[in-house]
Amino acid sequence: MIAIPNDQEREILLSERVARMATADGSGRPHVVPVCFAYDGHNIFTPLDKKPKSVPAGELRRVKNILSNPRVSLVVDGYYEDWKRLYYVLIYGLASVIESGEEYRNSLIILSRKYPQYRKMGLEGAGLPVIKIVPESIVSWGNP
Repeated sequence: MIAIPNDQEREILLSERVARMATADGSGRPHVVPVCFAYDGHNIFTPLDKKPKSVPAGELRRVKNILSNPRVSLVVDGYYEDWKRLYYVLIYGLASVIESGEEYRNSLIILSRKYPQYRKMGLEGAGLPVIKIVPESIVSWGNP
């Protein structure tokens, strides 16, 4: 069952620019990376883009982890010196790597709309995989 964010969580998912995605390998060893992401009202997408990487996209630890253990967490948060403004949205979900089809093409469009850098780097024509996260539960705290 897909978890649906409340209005405040939805606004955060649509407006924030960076998140941290946690994956774990088959033995439970965690791995966390900062990611750019887009939310389409149902799922969250994060691309494997053209930024320099030490290995090909399919050999990235996050991809290998998802292939062996699709359970992921994604946290979007805001930090302020005024701690009354702190907040986070934590998504627990199932991830997959998509490389083709209508959903893949749509994910590239919404990512390119959100981030001008992706338009400039030609994300839509790069043929690189996208990680899709289907939210299973959402936990949030704070008041942005």
